[in-house]
Amino acid sequence: MTSPGSKKVVTTDDGSEKKVSDNLGKVSFSGDLNYSGSHSGSHSRSSSSAGGGEGGTFEYFGWVYHLGVNKIGHEYCNLRFLFIRGKYVEMYKRDPHENPDIKPIRRGVIGPTMVIEELGRRKVNHGDVYVIRFYNRLDESRKGEIACATAGEALKWVEAFEEAKQQAEYALSRGGSTRTKLSMEANIDLEGHRPRVRRYAYGLKKLIRIGQGPESLLRQSSTLVNDVRGDGFYEGGDNGDAIEAHEWKCVRTINGVRIFEDVANFKAGRGVLVKAVAVVEASADTVFEVLLNIDKHQRYEWDAVTGDSEKIDSYEGHYDVIYCIYDPKYLSRWQSKRDFVFSRQWVRGQDGTYTILQFPAVHKKRPAKSGYRRTEITPSTWEIKSLKKRSDAETPSCLVTHMLEIHSKRWCKWKRTSYSKFEKTIPYALLLQVAGLKEYIGANPAFKYETSATVVQSKFQDVPNGEYVDEEMEEQFYDATDSSSGEEDEEESDDDDENQDNKEIKVKLKNVSWAIASLSLKRPKAPGASNVLDASVDPVSIDPSQFQGSLRKGNGDKDSNCWNSPSGMGFMIRGKTYLKDNAKVMGGQPLLTLISVDWFKVDSAVDNIALHPKCLIQSEPGKKLPFILVINLQVPAKPNYCLVLYYAADRPVNKTSSLGKFVDGSDSYRDARFKLIPSIVQGYWMVKRAVGTKACLLGKAVTCKYLRQDNFLEIDVDIGSSAVARSVIGLVLGYVTSLIVDLAILIEGKEESDLPEYILGTVRLNRIELDSAVSFEE
Repeated sequence: MTSPGSKKVVTTDDGSEKKVSDNLGKVSFSGDLNYSGSHSGSHSRSSSSAGGGEGGTFEYFGWVYHLGVNKIGHEYCNLRFLFIRGKYVEMYKRDPHENPDIKPIRRGVIGPTMVIEELGRRKVNHGDVYVIRFYNRLDESRKGEIACATAGEALKWVEAFEEAKQQAEYALSRGGSTRTKLSMEANIDLEGHRPRVRRYAYGLKKLIRIGQGPESLLRQSSTLVNDVRGDGFYEGGDNGDAIEAHEWKCVRTINGVRIFEDVANFKAGRGVLVKAVAVVEASADTVFEVLLNIDKHQRYEWDAVTGDSEKIDSYEGHYDVIYCIYDPKYLSRWQSKRDFVFSRQWVRGQDGTYTILQFPAVHKKRPAKSGYRRTEITPSTWEIKSLKKRSDAETPSCLVTHMLEIHSKRWCKWKRTSYSKFEKTIPYALLLQVAGLKEYIGANPAFKYETSATVVQSKFQDVPNGEYVDEEMEEQFYDATDSSSGEEDEEESDDDDENQDNKEIKVKLKNVSWAIASLSLKRPKAPGASNVLDASVDPVSIDPSQFQGSLRKGNGDKDSNCWNSPSGMGFMIRGKTYLKDNAKVMGGQPLLTLISVDWFKVDSAVDNIALHPKCLIQSEPGKKLPFILVINLQVPAKPNYCLVLYYAADRPVNKTSSLGKFVDGSDSYRDARFKLIPSIVQGYWMVKRAVGTKACLLGKAVTCKYLRQDNFLEIDVDIGSSAVARSVIGLVLGYVTSLIVDLAILIEGKEESDLPEYILGTVRLNRIELDSAVSFEE
């Protein structure tokens, strides 16, 4: 399947010709839906969008897939046109811009209790899509799924739903009828059919289209040209937010690709970290799809190593296992046939950067094969980062980096001579994959096409009402994902449409990822946080010896299974002028003091640890402290773990400061600002690449719960709520006994009054032993 054409108006092709069911059904999102859209990356969370209709609001729309199971147990995947207007969502069989009289087959409200989760890639109808799940956090049985053609589109839809959720929370905070509040808080499930009343938006200013049209999901081609880029939730800038100790030196340039070695960590007799870097004139989404596509006809055109590949297994939408055979005559003197098995784990960062980790693997489906010599492929990582365009007319481009570790003897010999045996090895061929990828994409102009954000005029008429005409429509959107009355009628009409069109819907291969950064340069130190704590109150003395956690404080970096509290100078944070020039400065000393760390093992994730009678918060010394911030990092594993960090202030928090507004703010306000910067100070380089050094808004990446009582705020961070985070933490736990990890916690400065940022607290975890975790009940 290809991505859609370069139309500048919102139209539909094949999918728009389907008949529309006359059955509205209840607000359940479990009809047959195929999503091919994603929304534009050019929207902002401004006051116009937060007002839900005052002074204009954004609308998001595009083609998607609706996934589910009907009442007789049959899975379905139907193409649908999704429309988000403020906090309201409607689903159509055709584009309502071109068919203004069409009525929605599904409609609902995005309530504050809705949880939106990316599930990654899934095979559906002979192809792969990127799935988004919706569910009610108060009742997880009320859930449903949609899917997108690309990882970029999935991210944009998630952002659109999050913005709509914020509008719902804003409307709830402004007040409203008792019935509306009950519906949004308790997620009332209103049964039965609703009268099909057309609704119109008032004060509509901009429509943001996600993706192109249904043709992007229906065409039977391997060419990918969609590019959906967005700002996401990561900070701008080219560097990471933690300083890394790499010193890259360019040693060769081959076919326009620069090859570097890390001279800072070079040790004779050991492996050398090297990377190949090139600018590719295509979007990051496009390059990512080409890399993951194992179709041999496409692979033969640029890849000398993994051309003959077969996917033998996949897990959780972000991990698969590949079996590959290759002809060794091009790479070595051995004439026997070779094969190998390797795993691929990918994440898409909040800034749109893709990371792919490749490890040698063993799988029971592909044991050693007679006549083939089993080879272990070199571990490597791919990083694909979009480059900023200077104008809309400029061709999209991205920076592609392939990094791997090579034995130092072969590497040094190759650097000294123009030709050596190294040039017929697999590591060398892996490095040159970047050159092959660049030339292949350059030779196919279709890859350079970028789907732009399109602002169009709606054919819907405005009415003098601030929101929708029908005030009865208060059902939650995830209800539209439940199989419900009217679903079978819709299913039958879809079958009729497919028979008339005589087309088989197939889905395009796309993917999702998290981010990684490279070097950060030293910059001026950030000034200390001023006026955050109440200066009119005398400070209290904080004696950490009064607070003994289950994990002990260490005596330096050589100590193991312990914690320390480093300064913030290893982290880069937003400076005073960040909103004007994106300038970051070196962090200063943490505002809060880390007084204790607990390392628990639990059967399942535990919330509200601060309320436990034996928690230090409930101790007499703990009650005397002006303010304590509790960070409960819930780590999914077998068993599960909780890493609990306790930070104390020596003065009360100034309520007008950014910290004061965060402590007493709404959950949505906190989710949009609670930020963590990770840094692997010491450890396996593949783990460093997987974790990265980029700041992450935890409230947007995973589920966070907040408990504000007395003199403390507890934040429960459910790392297992995200498939991407689960995969990364799983990799980290495999090497945790050899890692030194630094974490910095801060509040993101989104307004000039909140800048410069300051670091709330830091922690250094030295080679933690899983077996040392204490049972929470004990």
